[in-house]
Amino acid sequence: MTFRVELTARAAADLRRLFHSINGSDSLAARHWFNGLEAAILGLSEFPARHPATPENPTLRHLLYPSQSYVYRIIFTLDEANSLVKVLHIRHGSQKPLRR
Repeated sequence: MTFRVELTARAAADLRRLFHSINGSDSLAARHWFNGLEAAILGLSEFPARHPATPENPTLRHLLYPSQSYVYRIIFTLDEANSLVKVLHIRHGSQKPLRR
């Protein structure tokens, strides 16, 4: 089953902020990394339930990108009844945990 992937306004702002902070418009390597991040987010359309629940809230899930240093967490909800993945927030892995 394929899921529709939607970004909240906050997640879209997170992406824009991240693109500017890595100088994505000036660096080919940064653009390549950022394009991989976007592809990982769009990849949530296939088997999103394989990603674990967040430690902060078991109703949220997260995807870690990449799986090495400088990890970013893509935090999302999964609505299986409506085949919808809603990306809520994109944050650096070293940031403090989410608050409830």
